[in-house]
Amino acid sequence: MPLRPTSSDTPAPPPRRLICAGCGTEFSCTMDSGCWCSAEPAHLPLPSDAVDCLCPECLREAAKASRKS
Repeated sequence: MPLRPTSSDTPAPPPRRLICAGCGTEFSCTMDSGCWCSAEPAHLPLPSDAVDCLCPECLREAAKASRKS
């Protein structure tokens, strides 16, 4: 029976190029622990209106706003 490849055998997909729903800035997302957002102190759920990720600046602003409410 052949063994399944481990995660280290599988190449990582290229980063996704996204447009921030908050400000329209283009940014990248690797959707893994190496993504820029994993280093951010605030981790917010994705909005319920099916909007994709926010850019670093908008994520930080959304985190500030959620702490105030």
